[in-house]
Amino acid sequence: MIYKGFAYIYDHLMKDAPYDRWVGFIQDSISKYHKGAIKLLDVACGTGEIAVSLAKNNLDVTGVDLSEDMLTVAQSKAEKNKVNLLFLQQDMRELNGFSELFDVVTICCDSLNYLETKEDVMATFHSVFEQLKDDGLFIFDVHSIHKIHQIFANNTFADQDEEVSFIWNSFLGDEENSIEHDMTFFVRHEQLYERYDEIHYQRTYSIEEYISWLEASSFQVLNICSDFEFESQPHSQAERIFFICQKTKVNS
Repeated sequence: MIYKGFAYIYDHLMKDAPYDRWVGFIQDSISKYHKGAIKLLDVACGTGEIAVSLAKNNLDVTGVDLSEDMLTVAQSKAEKNKVNLLFLQQDMRELNGFSELFDVVTICCDSLNYLETKEDVMATFHSVFEQLKDDGLFIFDVHSIHKIHQIFANNTFADQDEEVSFIWNSFLGDEENSIEHDMTFFVRHEQLYERYDEIHYQRTYSIEEYISWLEASSFQVLNICSDFEFESQPHSQAERIFFICQKTKVNS
């Protein structure tokens, strides 16, 4: 396999990610809050792991991502799994051009935390709102502030196997509750290893700020929970915060 960059080793690095829990959480959210939902937009879909799984479970899925390389991998994965998905290159802050509105929009795997400013987050909430049908669901997750400061900050993560090895250092960023991931990968090509360097920036906010921005975008927050558990209210040790929101009708 010829790797062209981070997108082409992403699945290898994320092989232990609990994608099935994201899929289950989305399906359970639909069953609880919006039975009969069919059309789903997976924003920042990456290599399509979640989008493909949802499509295999009888949802009509469209995936968007900013990275053309990620979408190339996602399209190949969809074809391999014999599911029909539409993949488009779009910025989550400026979603547009769809033929129909969606029943559900998802932003999974802390992808929202890659936005650099609160204005970017607010623009994304507004953009998502515009792509949803009335009463449609918006489901997303973010890193907790606890995870930024107590799990990521000033820690080093590493792994090694025959195909890919990596060293991942995390440092607090300049902005409040932000983190910089300095990652080096070594990818095997026959008898040689090729080095790739990536710097990823993430930033999160308090639950209260997210609620304020969601409500300002006319979303009703139905549930806030932690670590994939519907009944687990966010607590001081929670690592991942989930929001389930609903588009409310705007009076004309």
